[in-house]
Amino acid sequence: MLKGFYTAASGMIAQQRMQELLTNNMANANTPGYKADQASLRAFPELLLQQFNSQSIPNPSRHLPSGKTIGGINTGAYMQEAIPNFIQGDIYETGRSTDLALVEQNVPMNEEGQKAALFYAVQNADGEVRYTRNGNFTIDGQGNLTTNEGFYVLDETGVPIVIESGEFVVNQDGSVLENGQVVGQISIALAENPNGLLKEGTGLYRTENGEPLPTALGNANVAYTVQQGFIERSNVDVSQTMTQMLTAFRAFEANQKVLQAYDKSLEKTVNEIGRL
Repeated sequence: MLKGFYTAASGMIAQQRMQELLTNNMANANTPGYKADQASLRAFPELLLQQFNSQSIPNPSRHLPSGKTIGGINTGAYMQEAIPNFIQGDIYETGRSTDLALVEQNVPMNEEGQKAALFYAVQNADGEVRYTRNGNFTIDGQGNLTTNEGFYVLDETGVPIVIESGEFVVNQDGSVLENGQVVGQISIALAENPNGLLKEGTGLYRTENGEPLPTALGNANVAYTVQQGFIERSNVDVSQTMTQMLTAFRAFEANQKVLQAYDKSLEKTVNEIGRL
């Protein structure tokens, strides 16, 4: 009975975590460049149950152990790690010169058969390089091109891009022109294994070992365009996410009812059978 109790409880925990993941996706459905998290539920390793008895032989003082296979049993479920889905989101026109959409046209496949991904390279307050797909940029008081969180957008040399006036043009290759002169080249990083990146929140990613990602500039296997006045929308499918949230909620309720049934059985065992 206790095995079933723990199995139902693990199912509730797994569905609760899945609900939290889906809720976070839904909350970021309108966040530019957001990549929806996805995960799958798996069962714990299956156990093989056997019944062990002792079998007498002609000599009464000896007994040989014997076993009878009953069958397999799963001891619960759990949610694996959340992995972002790096599929390109829809491109939406805003008309703002500081909005830059990074559109992937061709990226290579890695050894595992997964497509690589492109990112803007930015610098946080500690001087560390981070990566983002959110091209909803702005210009701070010092003329630096930054994210809405104040992180500097870097050029190919690792230096923040400075724009002295509000009138500037970004070409499709990522070069920034002011008064007809090139003032910077937006750094585009290539992640050959994007699932190896660690999520930090606010749309930022970092490498696990702290090493910078290679640049996509000049890579013959990579083709992309930077579209000024556009942003990349979140790739969250709202209708599908709502359906998954309802499914997770109903599965949680089903496990909850099973848990309540086990609880009543245990209560009856303690209060009624225990009296005898």
